[in-house]
Amino acid sequence: MSTLTRREWLKVAAVTPAALAVTGGLRPPLACGAPGTDDIKPVLDKALAFFKTAQKEGGNFETDPKAGEPGLTALIVAALVKNGVPGDNPIVAKALKFLETKVQKDGGVYDRGLSNYMTCLALMTFKEANTGGKYDKTIEAATKYIKSLQYVDGLKEDHPTYGGAGYDKPNAKGRPDMSNTHFMVEALLAAGVSKDDVSIKRALTYISRSQNLASDEFNKLPFAKKASDSDKGGFVYNLSDADNPKSPKITAEGGLRSEGGMTYAGLKSFLYAGVGKDDVRVKAAVTWVRAHYSVTENPGQKDSGLYYYYHTFAKAMDALGEDPFVDAKGVKHDWRQELFDELKKKQKDNGSWVNSNPAFAEGLPTLATAFAILSIGYCKKK
Repeated sequence: MSTLTRREWLKVAAVTPAALAVTGGLRPPLACGAPGTDDIKPVLDKALAFFKTAQKEGGNFETDPKAGEPGLTALIVAALVKNGVPGDNPIVAKALKFLETKVQKDGGVYDRGLSNYMTCLALMTFKEANTGGKYDKTIEAATKYIKSLQYVDGLKEDHPTYGGAGYDKPNAKGRPDMSNTHFMVEALLAAGVSKDDVSIKRALTYISRSQNLASDEFNKLPFAKKASDSDKGGFVYNLSDADNPKSPKITAEGGLRSEGGMTYAGLKSFLYAGVGKDDVRVKAAVTWVRAHYSVTENPGQKDSGLYYYYHTFAKAMDALGEDPFVDAKGVKHDWRQELFDELKKKQKDNGSWVNSNPAFAEGLPTLATAFAILSIGYCKKK
């Protein structure tokens, strides 16, 4: 089945999402400031046709370990369901059965590593597809497992890694990072964990330390005090880069470069977790976003990780709820329409997306397409 039925598209119209610079060349925004169902339908239909041809007999979409299965399949299902594709759609149903085979006895959903990343994606997917409570027990077990991966044991609250999450269980060779931590926060909240839960509070401690915002209350780490004016308020990926003089992310001032994907991930995490828009951390992040607004590149990384960037951009902007969004130059942006137009322009004839920069596995059409479709799920006006 490569196209949606009328019944399925009626569901799309009823879906409300749970929770990417100069725009030269973009068409003037529509009056509604966002694409409608008639705009999204042909784009999604083409993507569905691509996924139908890409899906393997077992329900997964890639066999190369570097593709990150079963996380990739989870991401694809979440993207499709977010756009109103029902659970009984053959592509979704087959993929869900594959994910069910990857549920481990410890509650995680993974295969050969990257257990936090994989389980977080799977948890959000099972939550989206939890019709009639089918996945209640799976969600409960996965929630418990994800909490066990947080860097807490044996650490004092002022330790730089406290509260963060990495790809797997904490170990001597591992380290937490901003990407895995924001996925953890989103997954736990999606599963119904309270914003006041200690796991969320701990994660926000780590996320605050990943922001280029020196503060006696939130971030006393040296790199934040060396942030340039261009980097202030943004977020960094890996705190340990500050201790590596050969890291390409070290700035001329000796600080760490802020990155678009991580900044929107941090902003999203704050907003999802109930941090107010008047909080100094949120204000600083929004100020950085106003100065670096873009739907054509990942600020600080250009085309590297572009489609990942699009999905954190979309989620954070949707949560911020500023429509239109005004950049630092006073230009108003109908960001939903601008993002949709950029993604539509980049879609290939076969319905896929692919990044010419293969960093972060975005040279894989299945991965780039998953992030693109997930991003589109936030473009439609609420």
